[in-house]
Amino acid sequence: MRVISPLVYAALAASLLWIVFSVTTALLFMLLVLLLVMAYRARQLYKLGLWLNDARLETIPEADGIWEEVFSRLRKMVKRHNQTKQKLAAELQHIEQATAALPEGVVSLNEFSRIEWCNPLAEQHFGLNAERDIMQDITYLVRQPEFIEYLHAANFGEPLVMKAARHDDMVLSIKFIPYGGNKHLLLSHDITQLERIETMRRDFVANVSHELRTPLTVVNGFVENLQDMEDLSPDNIRRALQLMAEQTRRMDNLVSDLLILSRLESDQSPLRTETVDMKALFDEVYQEGQLLSGGRHQHSLKLLGPDQLCGNRDELHSAFSNLVSNAIRYTPEGGAITLSWTLSGGQPVFSVQDSGIGIAAQHIPRLTERFYRVDRSRSRGTGGTGLGLAIVKHIALRHQARLEIVSDEDKGSTFSLVFPASRLIT
Repeated sequence: MRVISPLVYAALAASLLWIVFSVTTALLFMLLVLLLVMAYRARQLYKLGLWLNDARLETIPEADGIWEEVFSRLRKMVKRHNQTKQKLAAELQHIEQATAALPEGVVSLNEFSRIEWCNPLAEQHFGLNAERDIMQDITYLVRQPEFIEYLHAANFGEPLVMKAARHDDMVLSIKFIPYGGNKHLLLSHDITQLERIETMRRDFVANVSHELRTPLTVVNGFVENLQDMEDLSPDNIRRALQLMAEQTRRMDNLVSDLLILSRLESDQSPLRTETVDMKALFDEVYQEGQLLSGGRHQHSLKLLGPDQLCGNRDELHSAFSNLVSNAIRYTPEGGAITLSWTLSGGQPVFSVQDSGIGIAAQHIPRLTERFYRVDRSRSRGTGGTGLGLAIVKHIALRHQARLEIVSDEDKGSTFSLVFPASRLIT
């Protein structure tokens, strides 16, 4: 009714003009009214068309009559649309933040294995770019043969383990999950640390087995020889028993160090601290070192550090003794070994300096690994178990200390335990 009411009124007016004047006058009047109405409507449509090119709430046209209602409804519709858009944008941002926080890389692939989307971790794992690589075939970007074969085989029951192409030291576990018809989610998980732990476990078992097999073989050999010998002279028996005793002591030392290391690594064994008399502790360690050396080395002790430290005396004794015994084992006869306890930059430092055979630079980062030996034959000949520095490292960690190693081949080594100032007792 609001649309046709102007025409109805114009028609009534034209009827009056027809009666008063003539039919021509009425028709001309009606034609003029129609032209004005069409021009008004055309103007409003033009304004609507311009606004639709850039439909923003603040630029919606002003009008009156029926067009005011049209633009009012458009305003409400645009407002609802903007609210919905903001809500969807907030939800999308929330999803992106959630996927970015995932501990796995995620890549969404369409039915042609083209990238539709990926999270930041997937970018790191595969060297992708979320903007540049959209709709690129994943096999163009991840070109390892095992990955392509795994994708084409479409047997996704078991994950694929492979090295990352852009990171040689990274190991990834890859899995495809079908969804939405022929689409797939590519999931990648960094298992580098797990692989390292598994490698360490395998090496540990192999090393323990090897370390125990050698003394057991020696003991077993002597037992068999004693059984087969017809002339069991006291000298032969004494020599065999002496060698068997050395090998059993070696096995006992190995088992003892394994138990100590296991206890130090256990979360169920918290550090029990006490006030440690450092002078008494160093006197004990110094005397033990002299006994172990048997007069073959020159020993000196420098006590310039604090008299007391907060820590566990037994563990500190074990760490200091291991460093001293290592220095004695790897220092030729006549060499010098110096124990020092100082204060450097407000931090207590225990150092063992020797004039021994030294260590090449490439070996230093791995010295605290269990059973790591620079020279296996030479190390085993010294009587060490290969666990001493691993024990020292764990004791240092439990005391918030750090182990520093400085060494040059044929010039000697210095092993230092640097304790935090918080361990000082004033």
